[in-house]
Amino acid sequence: MRRLFWLGLGVVAGVALSRKATETARQATPAGLASNLGDAVRELAGAVGSFGAEVRAGMSEREQELHDMVEERTGYSAPVAGGRHAAAQRPVRRARRAEG
Repeated sequence: MRRLFWLGLGVVAGVALSRKATETARQATPAGLASNLGDAVRELAGAVGSFGAEVRAGMSEREQELHDMVEERTGYSAPVAGGRHAAAQRPVRRARRAEG
């Protein structure tokens, strides 16, 4: 019975080591390196996007704080631009075509 236990343990260890060696060898190939690089770039892009969203949220929150402060101190209630600059909400004038 002891020999059967050790034989089974040896088989399991051999399979585990073989799979680990195969995976390590696959990661060392150009396709494996490209896959790892692609994953890293996707992770970085997600982090940058998340950071940008947090910055925009903070800017919007600060803009609202400043708007409330101005209204409190002056009594003037300026229209809120809705998170965008007021200049960005101006209508765009288009040049007329000359008919002729």
